[in-house]
Amino acid sequence: MANRLPVDRVVRADGSVDWRRSPGGLVSALEPVMQSNHGAWIGWPGDTDSVVEPFEDDGLTLVPVSLSQQEHAEFYEGFSNATLWPLYHDLVAKPEFHREWWDSYVTVNQRFAEAAAATAAKDAVVWVQDYQLQLVPAMLRELRPDLRIGFFLHIPFPPAELFQQLPWRRQILEGLLGADLVGFQLPGAAQNFVRLVRQRVGHKTHRDTVYLPDGRVVMAKAFPISIDAAGFEKLARSEPVQKRAAQIRSDLGNPRKIFLGIDRLDYTKGIYARLRAFGELIADGKFTVEDAVFVQVATPSREQVDQYRILRDDIDRLVGRINGDLGRIGRPAISYLHSSFPRQEMAALYRAADIMVVTPFRDGMNLVAKEYVACRYDGDGALVLSEFAGAAEELRQAYLVNPYDINGMKALMLEAYHADEKDLTKRMRAMRKTVAENDVANWAAAFLDELGAGGPTHQKVLRPSRRI
Repeated sequence: MANRLPVDRVVRADGSVDWRRSPGGLVSALEPVMQSNHGAWIGWPGDTDSVVEPFEDDGLTLVPVSLSQQEHAEFYEGFSNATLWPLYHDLVAKPEFHREWWDSYVTVNQRFAEAAAATAAKDAVVWVQDYQLQLVPAMLRELRPDLRIGFFLHIPFPPAELFQQLPWRRQILEGLLGADLVGFQLPGAAQNFVRLVRQRVGHKTHRDTVYLPDGRVVMAKAFPISIDAAGFEKLARSEPVQKRAAQIRSDLGNPRKIFLGIDRLDYTKGIYARLRAFGELIADGKFTVEDAVFVQVATPSREQVDQYRILRDDIDRLVGRINGDLGRIGRPAISYLHSSFPRQEMAALYRAADIMVVTPFRDGMNLVAKEYVACRYDGDGALVLSEFAGAAEELRQAYLVNPYDINGMKALMLEAYHADEKDLTKRMRAMRKTVAENDVANWAAAFLDELGAGGPTHQKVLRPSRRI
């Protein structure tokens, strides 16, 4: 169960409707498991006020859950992304608390739970994904106590001092406690959850275990998500990607170093701060626009939300000012692209870039950092990574920065620029080993094995013979 189905609705020129598989690691990781176990994927089909019947796609049963335009505005844009998202990301922006948004969140979560209850076979395993559906586990358990329920949170889970601001804090905690296993990106997030359950709900806890009054036990553990590392490396080694990477460097004037940022346009990603740091390095004379260029890809996101429109305007102005003050004809300091690109183009950008800059103020994991590492099969390249991204727990050989410290960020970007090749290779090889050994298939297998291991009537989740 996820907020979205793993397919996108495509309306053809003749008015007919088709479905196209969505890109992304979660789909590729779970698809073989779902296919080999007669699985169903429950999610929103992507448009409002239309009812789509369940259908089959490539051996997978897809169960659409409809949303009205008002529910999408209040449940998704409102409570999920203007209340929970900033609250869970350390209040980088101020969360809004509206009772009508909460009411829609409850209504939509109940609809998802009812869809799962109607779809799941007896004693089935249900895996609920992410912050939009935190009430579903308890609602589903009420409807179907026979099910084995897992929940995974892809974004950070905040400490008690922040979470307690939420007026519906107890309802969220009790919703999550409907699961048998609650998964988080980092051990600290799991500890935050267990501590809050003890303090706010009053249940007995011990380390990663919560003991409920009815005798049920809930586990809270970390399962750091990853990527299809082998798939990205294969793509990076392909001839079309290598040619495109060379073309990108040529189009940029073959500078000595290319800095790269690839992010969803979101205030948590630290885009403004990193571009400002780069601009100051040029203004300080540390290098020229002939020496280095910064390519920033900002994928459009939540453009109906005021905070995102303001952020886009701020970045547009900053890029214009830096290029106007420091660029030359045919040599902008920053190449800024407000667009989304297919996976092949992303791989080419990863191959073209010498220094990847990933500096979110807070991020559950950040898979872009891992994708860059997977594409650097020559063992070269540098990764400048925020301490506050979950990926920093695993990629310790990156140049770790505090994104709130502009001078510190400038110093480490400059260090990466001047780094010795042997040092870069040593760092990159260690990071590549970590990413290769902990790919998305292993993440899914670890979670599902843990979820299937709990209870005498539930066998371990069956996995296909290939990889996962």
